[in-house]
Amino acid sequence: MQKKYIVRLTLEECDHLHTVIKNSKGGSQKVRRAQILLKADADGPCWTDRQISEAFCCRTKTVENIRLQFVLNGFRQLIDGKKRKDSPAPKLSDGEREAGIIATRLGHPPPGYANRTLRLSAHQAVELELVSSISHETVRQTLKKMA
Repeated sequence: MQKKYIVRLTLEECDHLHTVIKNSKGGSQKVRRAQILLKADADGPCWTDRQISEAFCCRTKTVENIRLQFVLNGFRQLIDGKKRKDSPAPKLSDGEREAGIIATRLGHPPPGYANRTLRLSAHQAVELELVSSISHETVRQTLKKMA
């Protein structure tokens, strides 16, 4: 069957893919895409989708999708991924609220507590009406960012 989306890599793209594979840089998805692209190159090994899927333990549909993304979106977007314009969830606290959360952490722990925990700080931020609700993980990230 004739391939509809043919992968043709330049020398610079091949060198970049070899570097990604050699350094295992960028995570397993990036390395696997690089390996698949190198084997699918029409000017190189030109393996079939079935050979590639068996060699890298993936489905043939995965190889087809990588070919499609390469042709439609280009090399950079396929390897590096699509960048988000905005974060997936809106930020809950602004600078003023973050300052209040940090201030609750600075004082002595309330009576009955030996240490101030993240959960205690989150609870106090809600009691002081700095935020309507907040998780201890958000408190941790806020404190880490300011440290």
